[in-house]
Amino acid sequence: MCMDSVADIGGATGWGQVSPPPPQDQDPPFHDAWEGRAFALTLLAMGRVSGQNLDAFRYALSRLDSKSYFDDGYYGRWLNASELMLVESGIIAPGAVDARARKNAGESVEEPGEPEPSKPDYSATAAGSLRQVEEAPRFAVGDTVTTLTDVESDANKLPLYVRGRTGVVEAVQPAHVFPETHARFLGEKAQHVYSVRFTSTELYGADAEKFDLTIEIFDDYLQEKA
Repeated sequence: MCMDSVADIGGATGWGQVSPPPPQDQDPPFHDAWEGRAFALTLLAMGRVSGQNLDAFRYALSRLDSKSYFDDGYYGRWLNASELMLVESGIIAPGAVDARARKNAGESVEEPGEPEPSKPDYSATAAGSLRQVEEAPRFAVGDTVTTLTDVESDANKLPLYVRGRTGVVEAVQPAHVFPETHARFLGEKAQHVYSVRFTSTELYGADAEKFDLTIEIFDDYLQEKA
């Protein structure tokens, strides 16, 4: 069974034309003051307050509903993901943010009580996300590999449009913490990462514009070509 997230829209159709804003020589990092505060609050909530990690934050983003992910903008979804992490770590109660906002707006709202904190029992084995592993890489540059068709976890990092496709290994990258387990505090499960090149026709069919696309893929998501 494939488990897909709201964020897995790469290569999908039906989203309209991409219209990037014009470049600016001195484009500010935050266009509104609240965005800078949201950035800082997320960094604080992600580690020190909730006891979670970067992969857990990305996992929280992927589990937002469509409205929370798309309608509130980039830093709005950061705040929504931070709230989810704080709730899951027992720092705030479900509905506490909404209740406080309504109360501050003048409504007569009863706020939920404070929950019992339940931060993850987690500590990293080393700084950063790169790791040393004893096992030699399963694949070498030039090997033909096929990605899995089905993934069971909604924390997976295998894009929908590349599943069940065949490509060629272009590079073997350093071993890396496996986000799928790291995000759910099931262990780091460090493993090799491969740069795999796919043709556009392999990904999108015979009528696709001709180009190659290289994607970094974790060892767990690859198998030898049948």
